[in-house]
Amino acid sequence: MDHLRLFHTDLGPAGAPALLLVHGWGGDGREWSPHAEALAGRFRVVVPDLRGHGRSPVPDQGNTPVEMADDLAALIDSLGTGPVVAVGHSMGGQVVNLLAVRHAARVRTVVALDPAHGAHGAEVDGIPARLAAYREHGARAAAEFVSAAFAPGAPPGLRTAHVRTMLGTPDHVIAQAYAGMYTDRGAVGVRPHSEAYLRLRTRPALTVWTSDEAATWEHGTLHVPRSRVEHWPDSGHYLHEEHVDRTLRLIEDWAKTTTA
Repeated sequence: MDHLRLFHTDLGPAGAPALLLVHGWGGDGREWSPHAEALAGRFRVVVPDLRGHGRSPVPDQGNTPVEMADDLAALIDSLGTGPVVAVGHSMGGQVVNLLAVRHAARVRTVVALDPAHGAHGAEVDGIPARLAAYREHGARAAAEFVSAAFAPGAPPGLRTAHVRTMLGTPDHVIAQAYAGMYTDRGAVGVRPHSEAYLRLRTRPALTVWTSDEAATWEHGTLHVPRSRVEHWPDSGHYLHEEHVDRTLRLIEDWAKTTTA
């Protein structure tokens, strides 16, 4: 499938090390706004809307993480940034890891925040019913997931903002993206498939999990020198927005060590 020309913003010095900040399922690049502003003094910060999301084109088919990763590779080439520090949240975490596997020359390192891989147990058992709900009800069903994904101390308005963004995402995109993460042929979201594709990743990666079990599992699958896994137990799923300053320090410190 041909890549799409993604809506994106591009901040910071053109010759600086490049950061690519990638949103998750049913989101858009606006969630990275405070991070982009803070990081643009030292880095070139590119923030796309993935296909089917935000202000990017919405194809009838192909709204999957694999196609999204290929779109990002084309965006990197068109901007001439050189290899990027690819940062992704949730589905965006899966997308940037796919980018690092499928287009390794475009990626310097990966930062994956509560990524959409490693599903197991009860989460896997519930996938068929959730996919059926997304195919029938689209964004309305997905908004229920979003509403429950925040820690009690999340900033006021954050839950409402994400529910609103999810409700604005086309229904067919919601279903296709979810299937592309977990049930399509070649999907990498379920744990055995995740392990196989993570072993193909040659670039150093920093992964942050809100689940201790998931952090322990991923730490045991790493085969890439200089990679790291962290566990943030005090966070909801949207950890990068619940803890903006902490996330900024994490990204900046990691990027410094991998772009020096």
